Amino acid sequence: MNIKLTIRFTLICLTFGSIVYGQAKTANSSTALMGKRFLTFNAVIRVNQIEVSRDRNVGEDERALHTPARLVAMRKAVAEGFPGGKMTWAFSWLALQDTSANYREIRKLVVGYHKKYGDEITFIPGAYFANAYNPTEQVDKDIHDALKIITKMVGNGYRPKSIVAGFLSAKNQQYLAEKEGIHVCQGNIWSQFSIDNQDGDGAVSYPFYPSKEHFCKPAQGKADFIDCVNLDGWSVDYLAGRRAGFAEGFNSRMGVGPIETLGKYGHDVGLKEMMHTTAINFDKGFELNGFGWVTNCWELSLPYDFAYLKDWLSAIKQRWPDTRLITQGEFGLTWRKHFKSNSFNYRFVERGSGIGGSDANKEIRWFMNKHFRLGLLSNLETDGAAKVIDFTNYTLKAHEPVAMTRKWSLMGDINQKQTRLQDRPVPIDSLSEKARKLIETHYPGLTK
Repeated sequence: MNIKLTIRFTLICLTFGSIVYGQAKTANSSTALMGKRFLTFNAVIRVNQIEVSRDRNVGEDERALHTPARLVAMRKAVAEGFPGGKMTWAFSWLALQDTSANYREIRKLVVGYHKKYGDEITFIPGAYFANAYNPTEQVDKDIHDALKIITKMVGNGYRPKSIVAGFLSAKNQQYLAEKEGIHVCQGNIWSQFSIDNQDGDGAVSYPFYPSKEHFCKPAQGKADFIDCVNLDGWSVDYLAGRRAGFAEGFNSRMGVGPIETLGKYGHDVGLKEMMHTTAINFDKGFELNGFGWVTNCWELSLPYDFAYLKDWLSAIKQRWPDTRLITQGEFGLTWRKHFKSNSFNYRFVERGSGIGGSDANKEIRWFMNKHFRLGLLSNLETDGAAKVIDFTNYTLKAHEPVAMTRKWSLMGDINQKQTRLQDRPVPIDSLSEKARKLIETHYPGLTK
């Protein structure tokens, strides 16, 4: 092979996946992270549907939906679906405080699961949306006081390795790491926009260290670095996730979550979509990134048979028998041990499942590193080149909201949700010269 052909072949491999660009030095290492598939499963136990603060609720009272029998059924489904697996239990403020017989027994049972299985027990502030309803100082106080309650509840000086938060501001994640000594937080819900009670699109879908400027922005260096591994809350179908809310009649949160799959399509089709999203990460994603991660979260109050949960876990265990189901905190710390900074270079490729917003005639490719995220969308039925549906430049300054609001997204030059005039998909060679140069530093030949 002559020199010109060798260079051309290398560029093609870097662009389309034959070489794990940016991770070649670590892909074959014997670290605890690389070469493995990880699954994390979180369960939320609350009293009210949305406990926005200690003394204010938005939604329905769910006491009747939280019973010891239901808790036992959930844990049994996990144990039978994935023998030896661990999970994470996140209690709301009221669930830690409620003195009724059911909640006293639920807390006792979960402590028992920690001792029997190694499950993690932690706190969820504000029922996913703490910063939309509380100042950062109050969120810090809620975290501090709740952790003290959990330590007392579990005993033996127990401290969780992580917290579950839905969304959590950079200031609160910095407090968590520096004051509470907890370095893992489920602190962003990737691609969420115009759905539920808070927006937070703009982040990286796999773990990263957040910037002090914005929880969706990866830290660029020591000056803005927060030593808290920021995790996504639910693995989503990337094609569904490019939409805003329920645009075109589809649910943008569809992926492994039960509401959008099992609740919408039933067991067979729902499970098919859950496995499709799992495969995005455990097949091609694993090949490209050197490791795979899928995460899911169920509220205990959801009206679904936990046999469905068992079936999904069993299917994963059968198809990818090397998968490790560990606590969220353990996974985050495993990632933290491997990555001392935001040196990651994630890539994902998906062809649609044909279910819901996962268009069967589309292919989406994502490129994510500390400097930017780039989304390319192709129509498989035409010869048209892939178009840019998202370019978010993380090297630019970012700011979180000063006041309490639902609007916490980090919107780039082009955002996948297409809610602004500037978000119209464009050919990659029509991006600014500055943007193309930045992309070329990571993926030579991609903008040609």
